[in-house]
Amino acid sequence: MKKSPWICNYDVGGCNGCILEIAALLTPRYDIERFGCLLRASARHADILLVSGIVNRQNKERLKTIYNQMAKNKKVIAIGSCSITGGPFKKAYNFAGPTDKVIPVDMFVPGCPPRPEAIMYAVLKLLGRLDEKSKTRDKKTRR
Repeated sequence: MKKSPWICNYDVGGCNGCILEIAALLTPRYDIERFGCLLRASARHADILLVSGIVNRQNKERLKTIYNQMAKNKKVIAIGSCSITGGPFKKAYNFAGPTDKVIPVDMFVPGCPPRPEAIMYAVLKLLGRLDEKSKTRDKKTRR
């Protein structure tokens, strides 16, 4: 993966809570661009796909198409409860299943909606950009 990975978000539907948290990554408080990550609208040039919302029968094929249009070394992160399990829409008549049943998913960020810190952590973890200090801190907090 290149040094400045491009990130594309595809919201497959839902309450849009996850979209607001992803948008917060661009604010000065989180500033994901300082790590070289750039959010882009086109999946054709993206290295990482953030999938948020519920996958339903109408957008299932579109999600597969977007995934297939991505670069060779693509990574996918499922954002939020809707994307991971279906969330409150799990019993809906048009629910097509969790994202990982439609396309391969490399990382999951649970929450409804997940915090921007959690999304940024997942992106950086996937890129291998976390330093040894943060890895040590993770081990201490898991006790």
